[in-house]
Amino acid sequence: MAPYSLLVTRLQKALGVRQYHVASVLCQRAKVAMSHFEPNEYIRYDLLEKNIHIVRKRLNRPLTLSEKIVYGHLDDPANQEIERGKTYLRLRPDRVAMQDATAQMAMLQFISSGLPKVAVPSTIHCDHLIEAQLGGEKDLRRAKDINQEVYNFLATAGAKYGVGFWRPGSGIIHQIILENYAYPGVLLIGTDSHTPNGGGVGGICIGVGGADAVDVMAGIPWELKCPKVIGVKLTGSLSGWTSPKDVILKVAGILTVKGGTGAIVEYHGPGVDSISCTGMATICNMGAEIGATTSVFPYNHRMKKYLSKTGRADIASLADEFKDYLVPDPGCHYDQVIEINLNELKPHINGPFSPDLAHPVAEVGTVAEKEGWPLDIRVGLIGSCTNSSYEDMGRSAAVAKQALAHGLKCKSQFTITPGSEQIRATIERDGYAQILRDVGGIVLANACGPCIGQWDRKDIKKGEKNTIVTSYNRNFTGRNDANPETHAFVTSPEIVTALAIAGTLKFNPESDFLTGKDGKKFKLEAPDADELPQAEFDPGQDTYQHPPKDSSGQRVDVSPTSQRLQLLEPFDKWDGKDLEDLQILIKVKGKCTTDHISAAGPWLKFRGHLDNISNNLLIGAINIENGKANSVRNAITQEFGPVPDTARYYKKHGIRWVVIGDENYGEGSSREHAALEPRHLGGRAIITKSFARIHETNLKKQGLLPLTFADPADYNKIHPVDKLTIQGLKDFAPGKPLKCIIKHPNGTQETILLNHTFNETQIEWFRAGSALNRMKELQQ
Repeated sequence: MAPYSLLVTRLQKALGVRQYHVASVLCQRAKVAMSHFEPNEYIRYDLLEKNIHIVRKRLNRPLTLSEKIVYGHLDDPANQEIERGKTYLRLRPDRVAMQDATAQMAMLQFISSGLPKVAVPSTIHCDHLIEAQLGGEKDLRRAKDINQEVYNFLATAGAKYGVGFWRPGSGIIHQIILENYAYPGVLLIGTDSHTPNGGGVGGICIGVGGADAVDVMAGIPWELKCPKVIGVKLTGSLSGWTSPKDVILKVAGILTVKGGTGAIVEYHGPGVDSISCTGMATICNMGAEIGATTSVFPYNHRMKKYLSKTGRADIASLADEFKDYLVPDPGCHYDQVIEINLNELKPHINGPFSPDLAHPVAEVGTVAEKEGWPLDIRVGLIGSCTNSSYEDMGRSAAVAKQALAHGLKCKSQFTITPGSEQIRATIERDGYAQILRDVGGIVLANACGPCIGQWDRKDIKKGEKNTIVTSYNRNFTGRNDANPETHAFVTSPEIVTALAIAGTLKFNPESDFLTGKDGKKFKLEAPDADELPQAEFDPGQDTYQHPPKDSSGQRVDVSPTSQRLQLLEPFDKWDGKDLEDLQILIKVKGKCTTDHISAAGPWLKFRGHLDNISNNLLIGAINIENGKANSVRNAITQEFGPVPDTARYYKKHGIRWVVIGDENYGEGSSREHAALEPRHLGGRAIITKSFARIHETNLKKQGLLPLTFADPADYNKIHPVDKLTIQGLKDFAPGKPLKCIIKHPNGTQETILLNHTFNETQIEWFRAGSALNRMKELQQ
């Protein structure tokens, strides 16, 4: 066998890997570090400028901001084929970010690659494994104890392979990225669907699965279908109770949960300047709920102010110099344009059960009465990666302070999640945290907590119908507390605070009165708060671990008996034949998010152990055959049982299977476990009416076939008792449909066509069994 160094060299040549990270080359006009934590990695605006000039000359037209940043990171701008919505781009992202739940599988895959170090600056953030139970400090101590094995693995893997490590208690990945790593013009990928948060500071920040992160960390050009660009023109200005959150709640109502699929949402227009930098981040963050590839705002003085306040005035000065490349060209073309007049925009609240079900706050009470939704609010929850900035906490505290002045506290339970240790320390210093406690709130740990289902909720029983209001981003069935009868609504932090004080959905703070302790009625005034602290931010505790310069002696241990971590075995290669007589594991009815496919909450502890977490495969999906979740017919025994058990039975008996899905299958989180699990348990294809972008890519990466009905009506031709044969794989080619033979139990057959979006590289992944297998083949 060839020496290891030679294998790496071969891999680099075969895949076009750069021998060093491009950002380490000094910027010709100025040497400005990408972050304080990586002083020798520099921002390359000069390279961005050069690539933009090459592409603009080729296309001969004005460019959107999204195009400037994306095309400015092309691996080969002179020869790359560029057509929105059609071609696949080969890109060179500047950096990678991973949260702890997805980092486990990403780092396990990177270890399997055999490479010695990451090729781009990368970080791990411990935010997903901390369960909200008693309050910040106690919950953090408990999490460190329970998750010690996982945290040790991530810390040592980070040290071994050159990845920065943010310890538990640091804060939520996206807030840490905004405070330290995102900058105008950056191309950043993150293993979390809300990575687009960084668009608030003018970067193209895209959520991906762990296998995509591994490609970038390995120095391989990253592939992305050339996105379309949706323009959202903002006019007027925000005022009163209307907040940045209302912009994206309104957009979600317009575009729905799949309206942004395959597109970058680019905000522009005079109204942009009325929104704070962290407010822009809120809007970009929740753009994930409309299926957008990402969202972005043009560089402006609000971003400059935020960069300066977070210790990055040098980056702001450099961005000023290159500003023409950080804003859209005049006369650029958008594939779709939405216009929102901020002067006319009213406070919104979206839900329940879907983040695109939009209502003005003034109307939601009436709608709830009509629909039979519980009016009493059991819990109000503020914070999360979407709304946990200093400004968010300040506006909420301004509402709470008014209630306290009239002798009132929250009628509902009330929780507060700071976005980072810096935010926590600063709101403690400036008194906001105490005001929120005084009104009845509990300050939770700097972590995701209830937003992702990490909530040990005690006030209700499972199955009890109730309402909660949050400033989070997602409100799918069972998302926050695993109770399918919890009606979750998303809105701004200040509206959550007002509703928690009133205790009912019927309350409209713009028009309704509260009764003070003295019996007098009063109306809450619209909150006002500083977007940034007047003093400097208080950084709080130091929670960052630098990777050592010399990691040659660093060990990364994974016990073979561990129930939390498991080294990966390669998936089997394609056998060169058509897929015959596939059994249908489940035909899914209606919405099927990644939460339905691979639930979070208590299952997060198994994110590093593929076999154990596969016991949650599709347990939330509704079986069209009986209308039940986690109950499917075993085609051999004819007995109904849990989905994972049935899949394991088929795998044990050598029966390959397929899943049939509905529209926008796999929307929501970026979790690649929703692709790894079906592959691990013997799945071969997922056939749907349409896919969410990240999930479709994740399925391809793991050697599965994500296919769509050429005629969506063909979904109705397939029944759970049928068998399917997929033909045409020997001649598998981009743009060429595959045939599907539906074999009914009565002996009759039907033939339908299945479309796919595979390119040549992705077809090689399928043939090799996975993208990781293909990477290893190229090392030989």
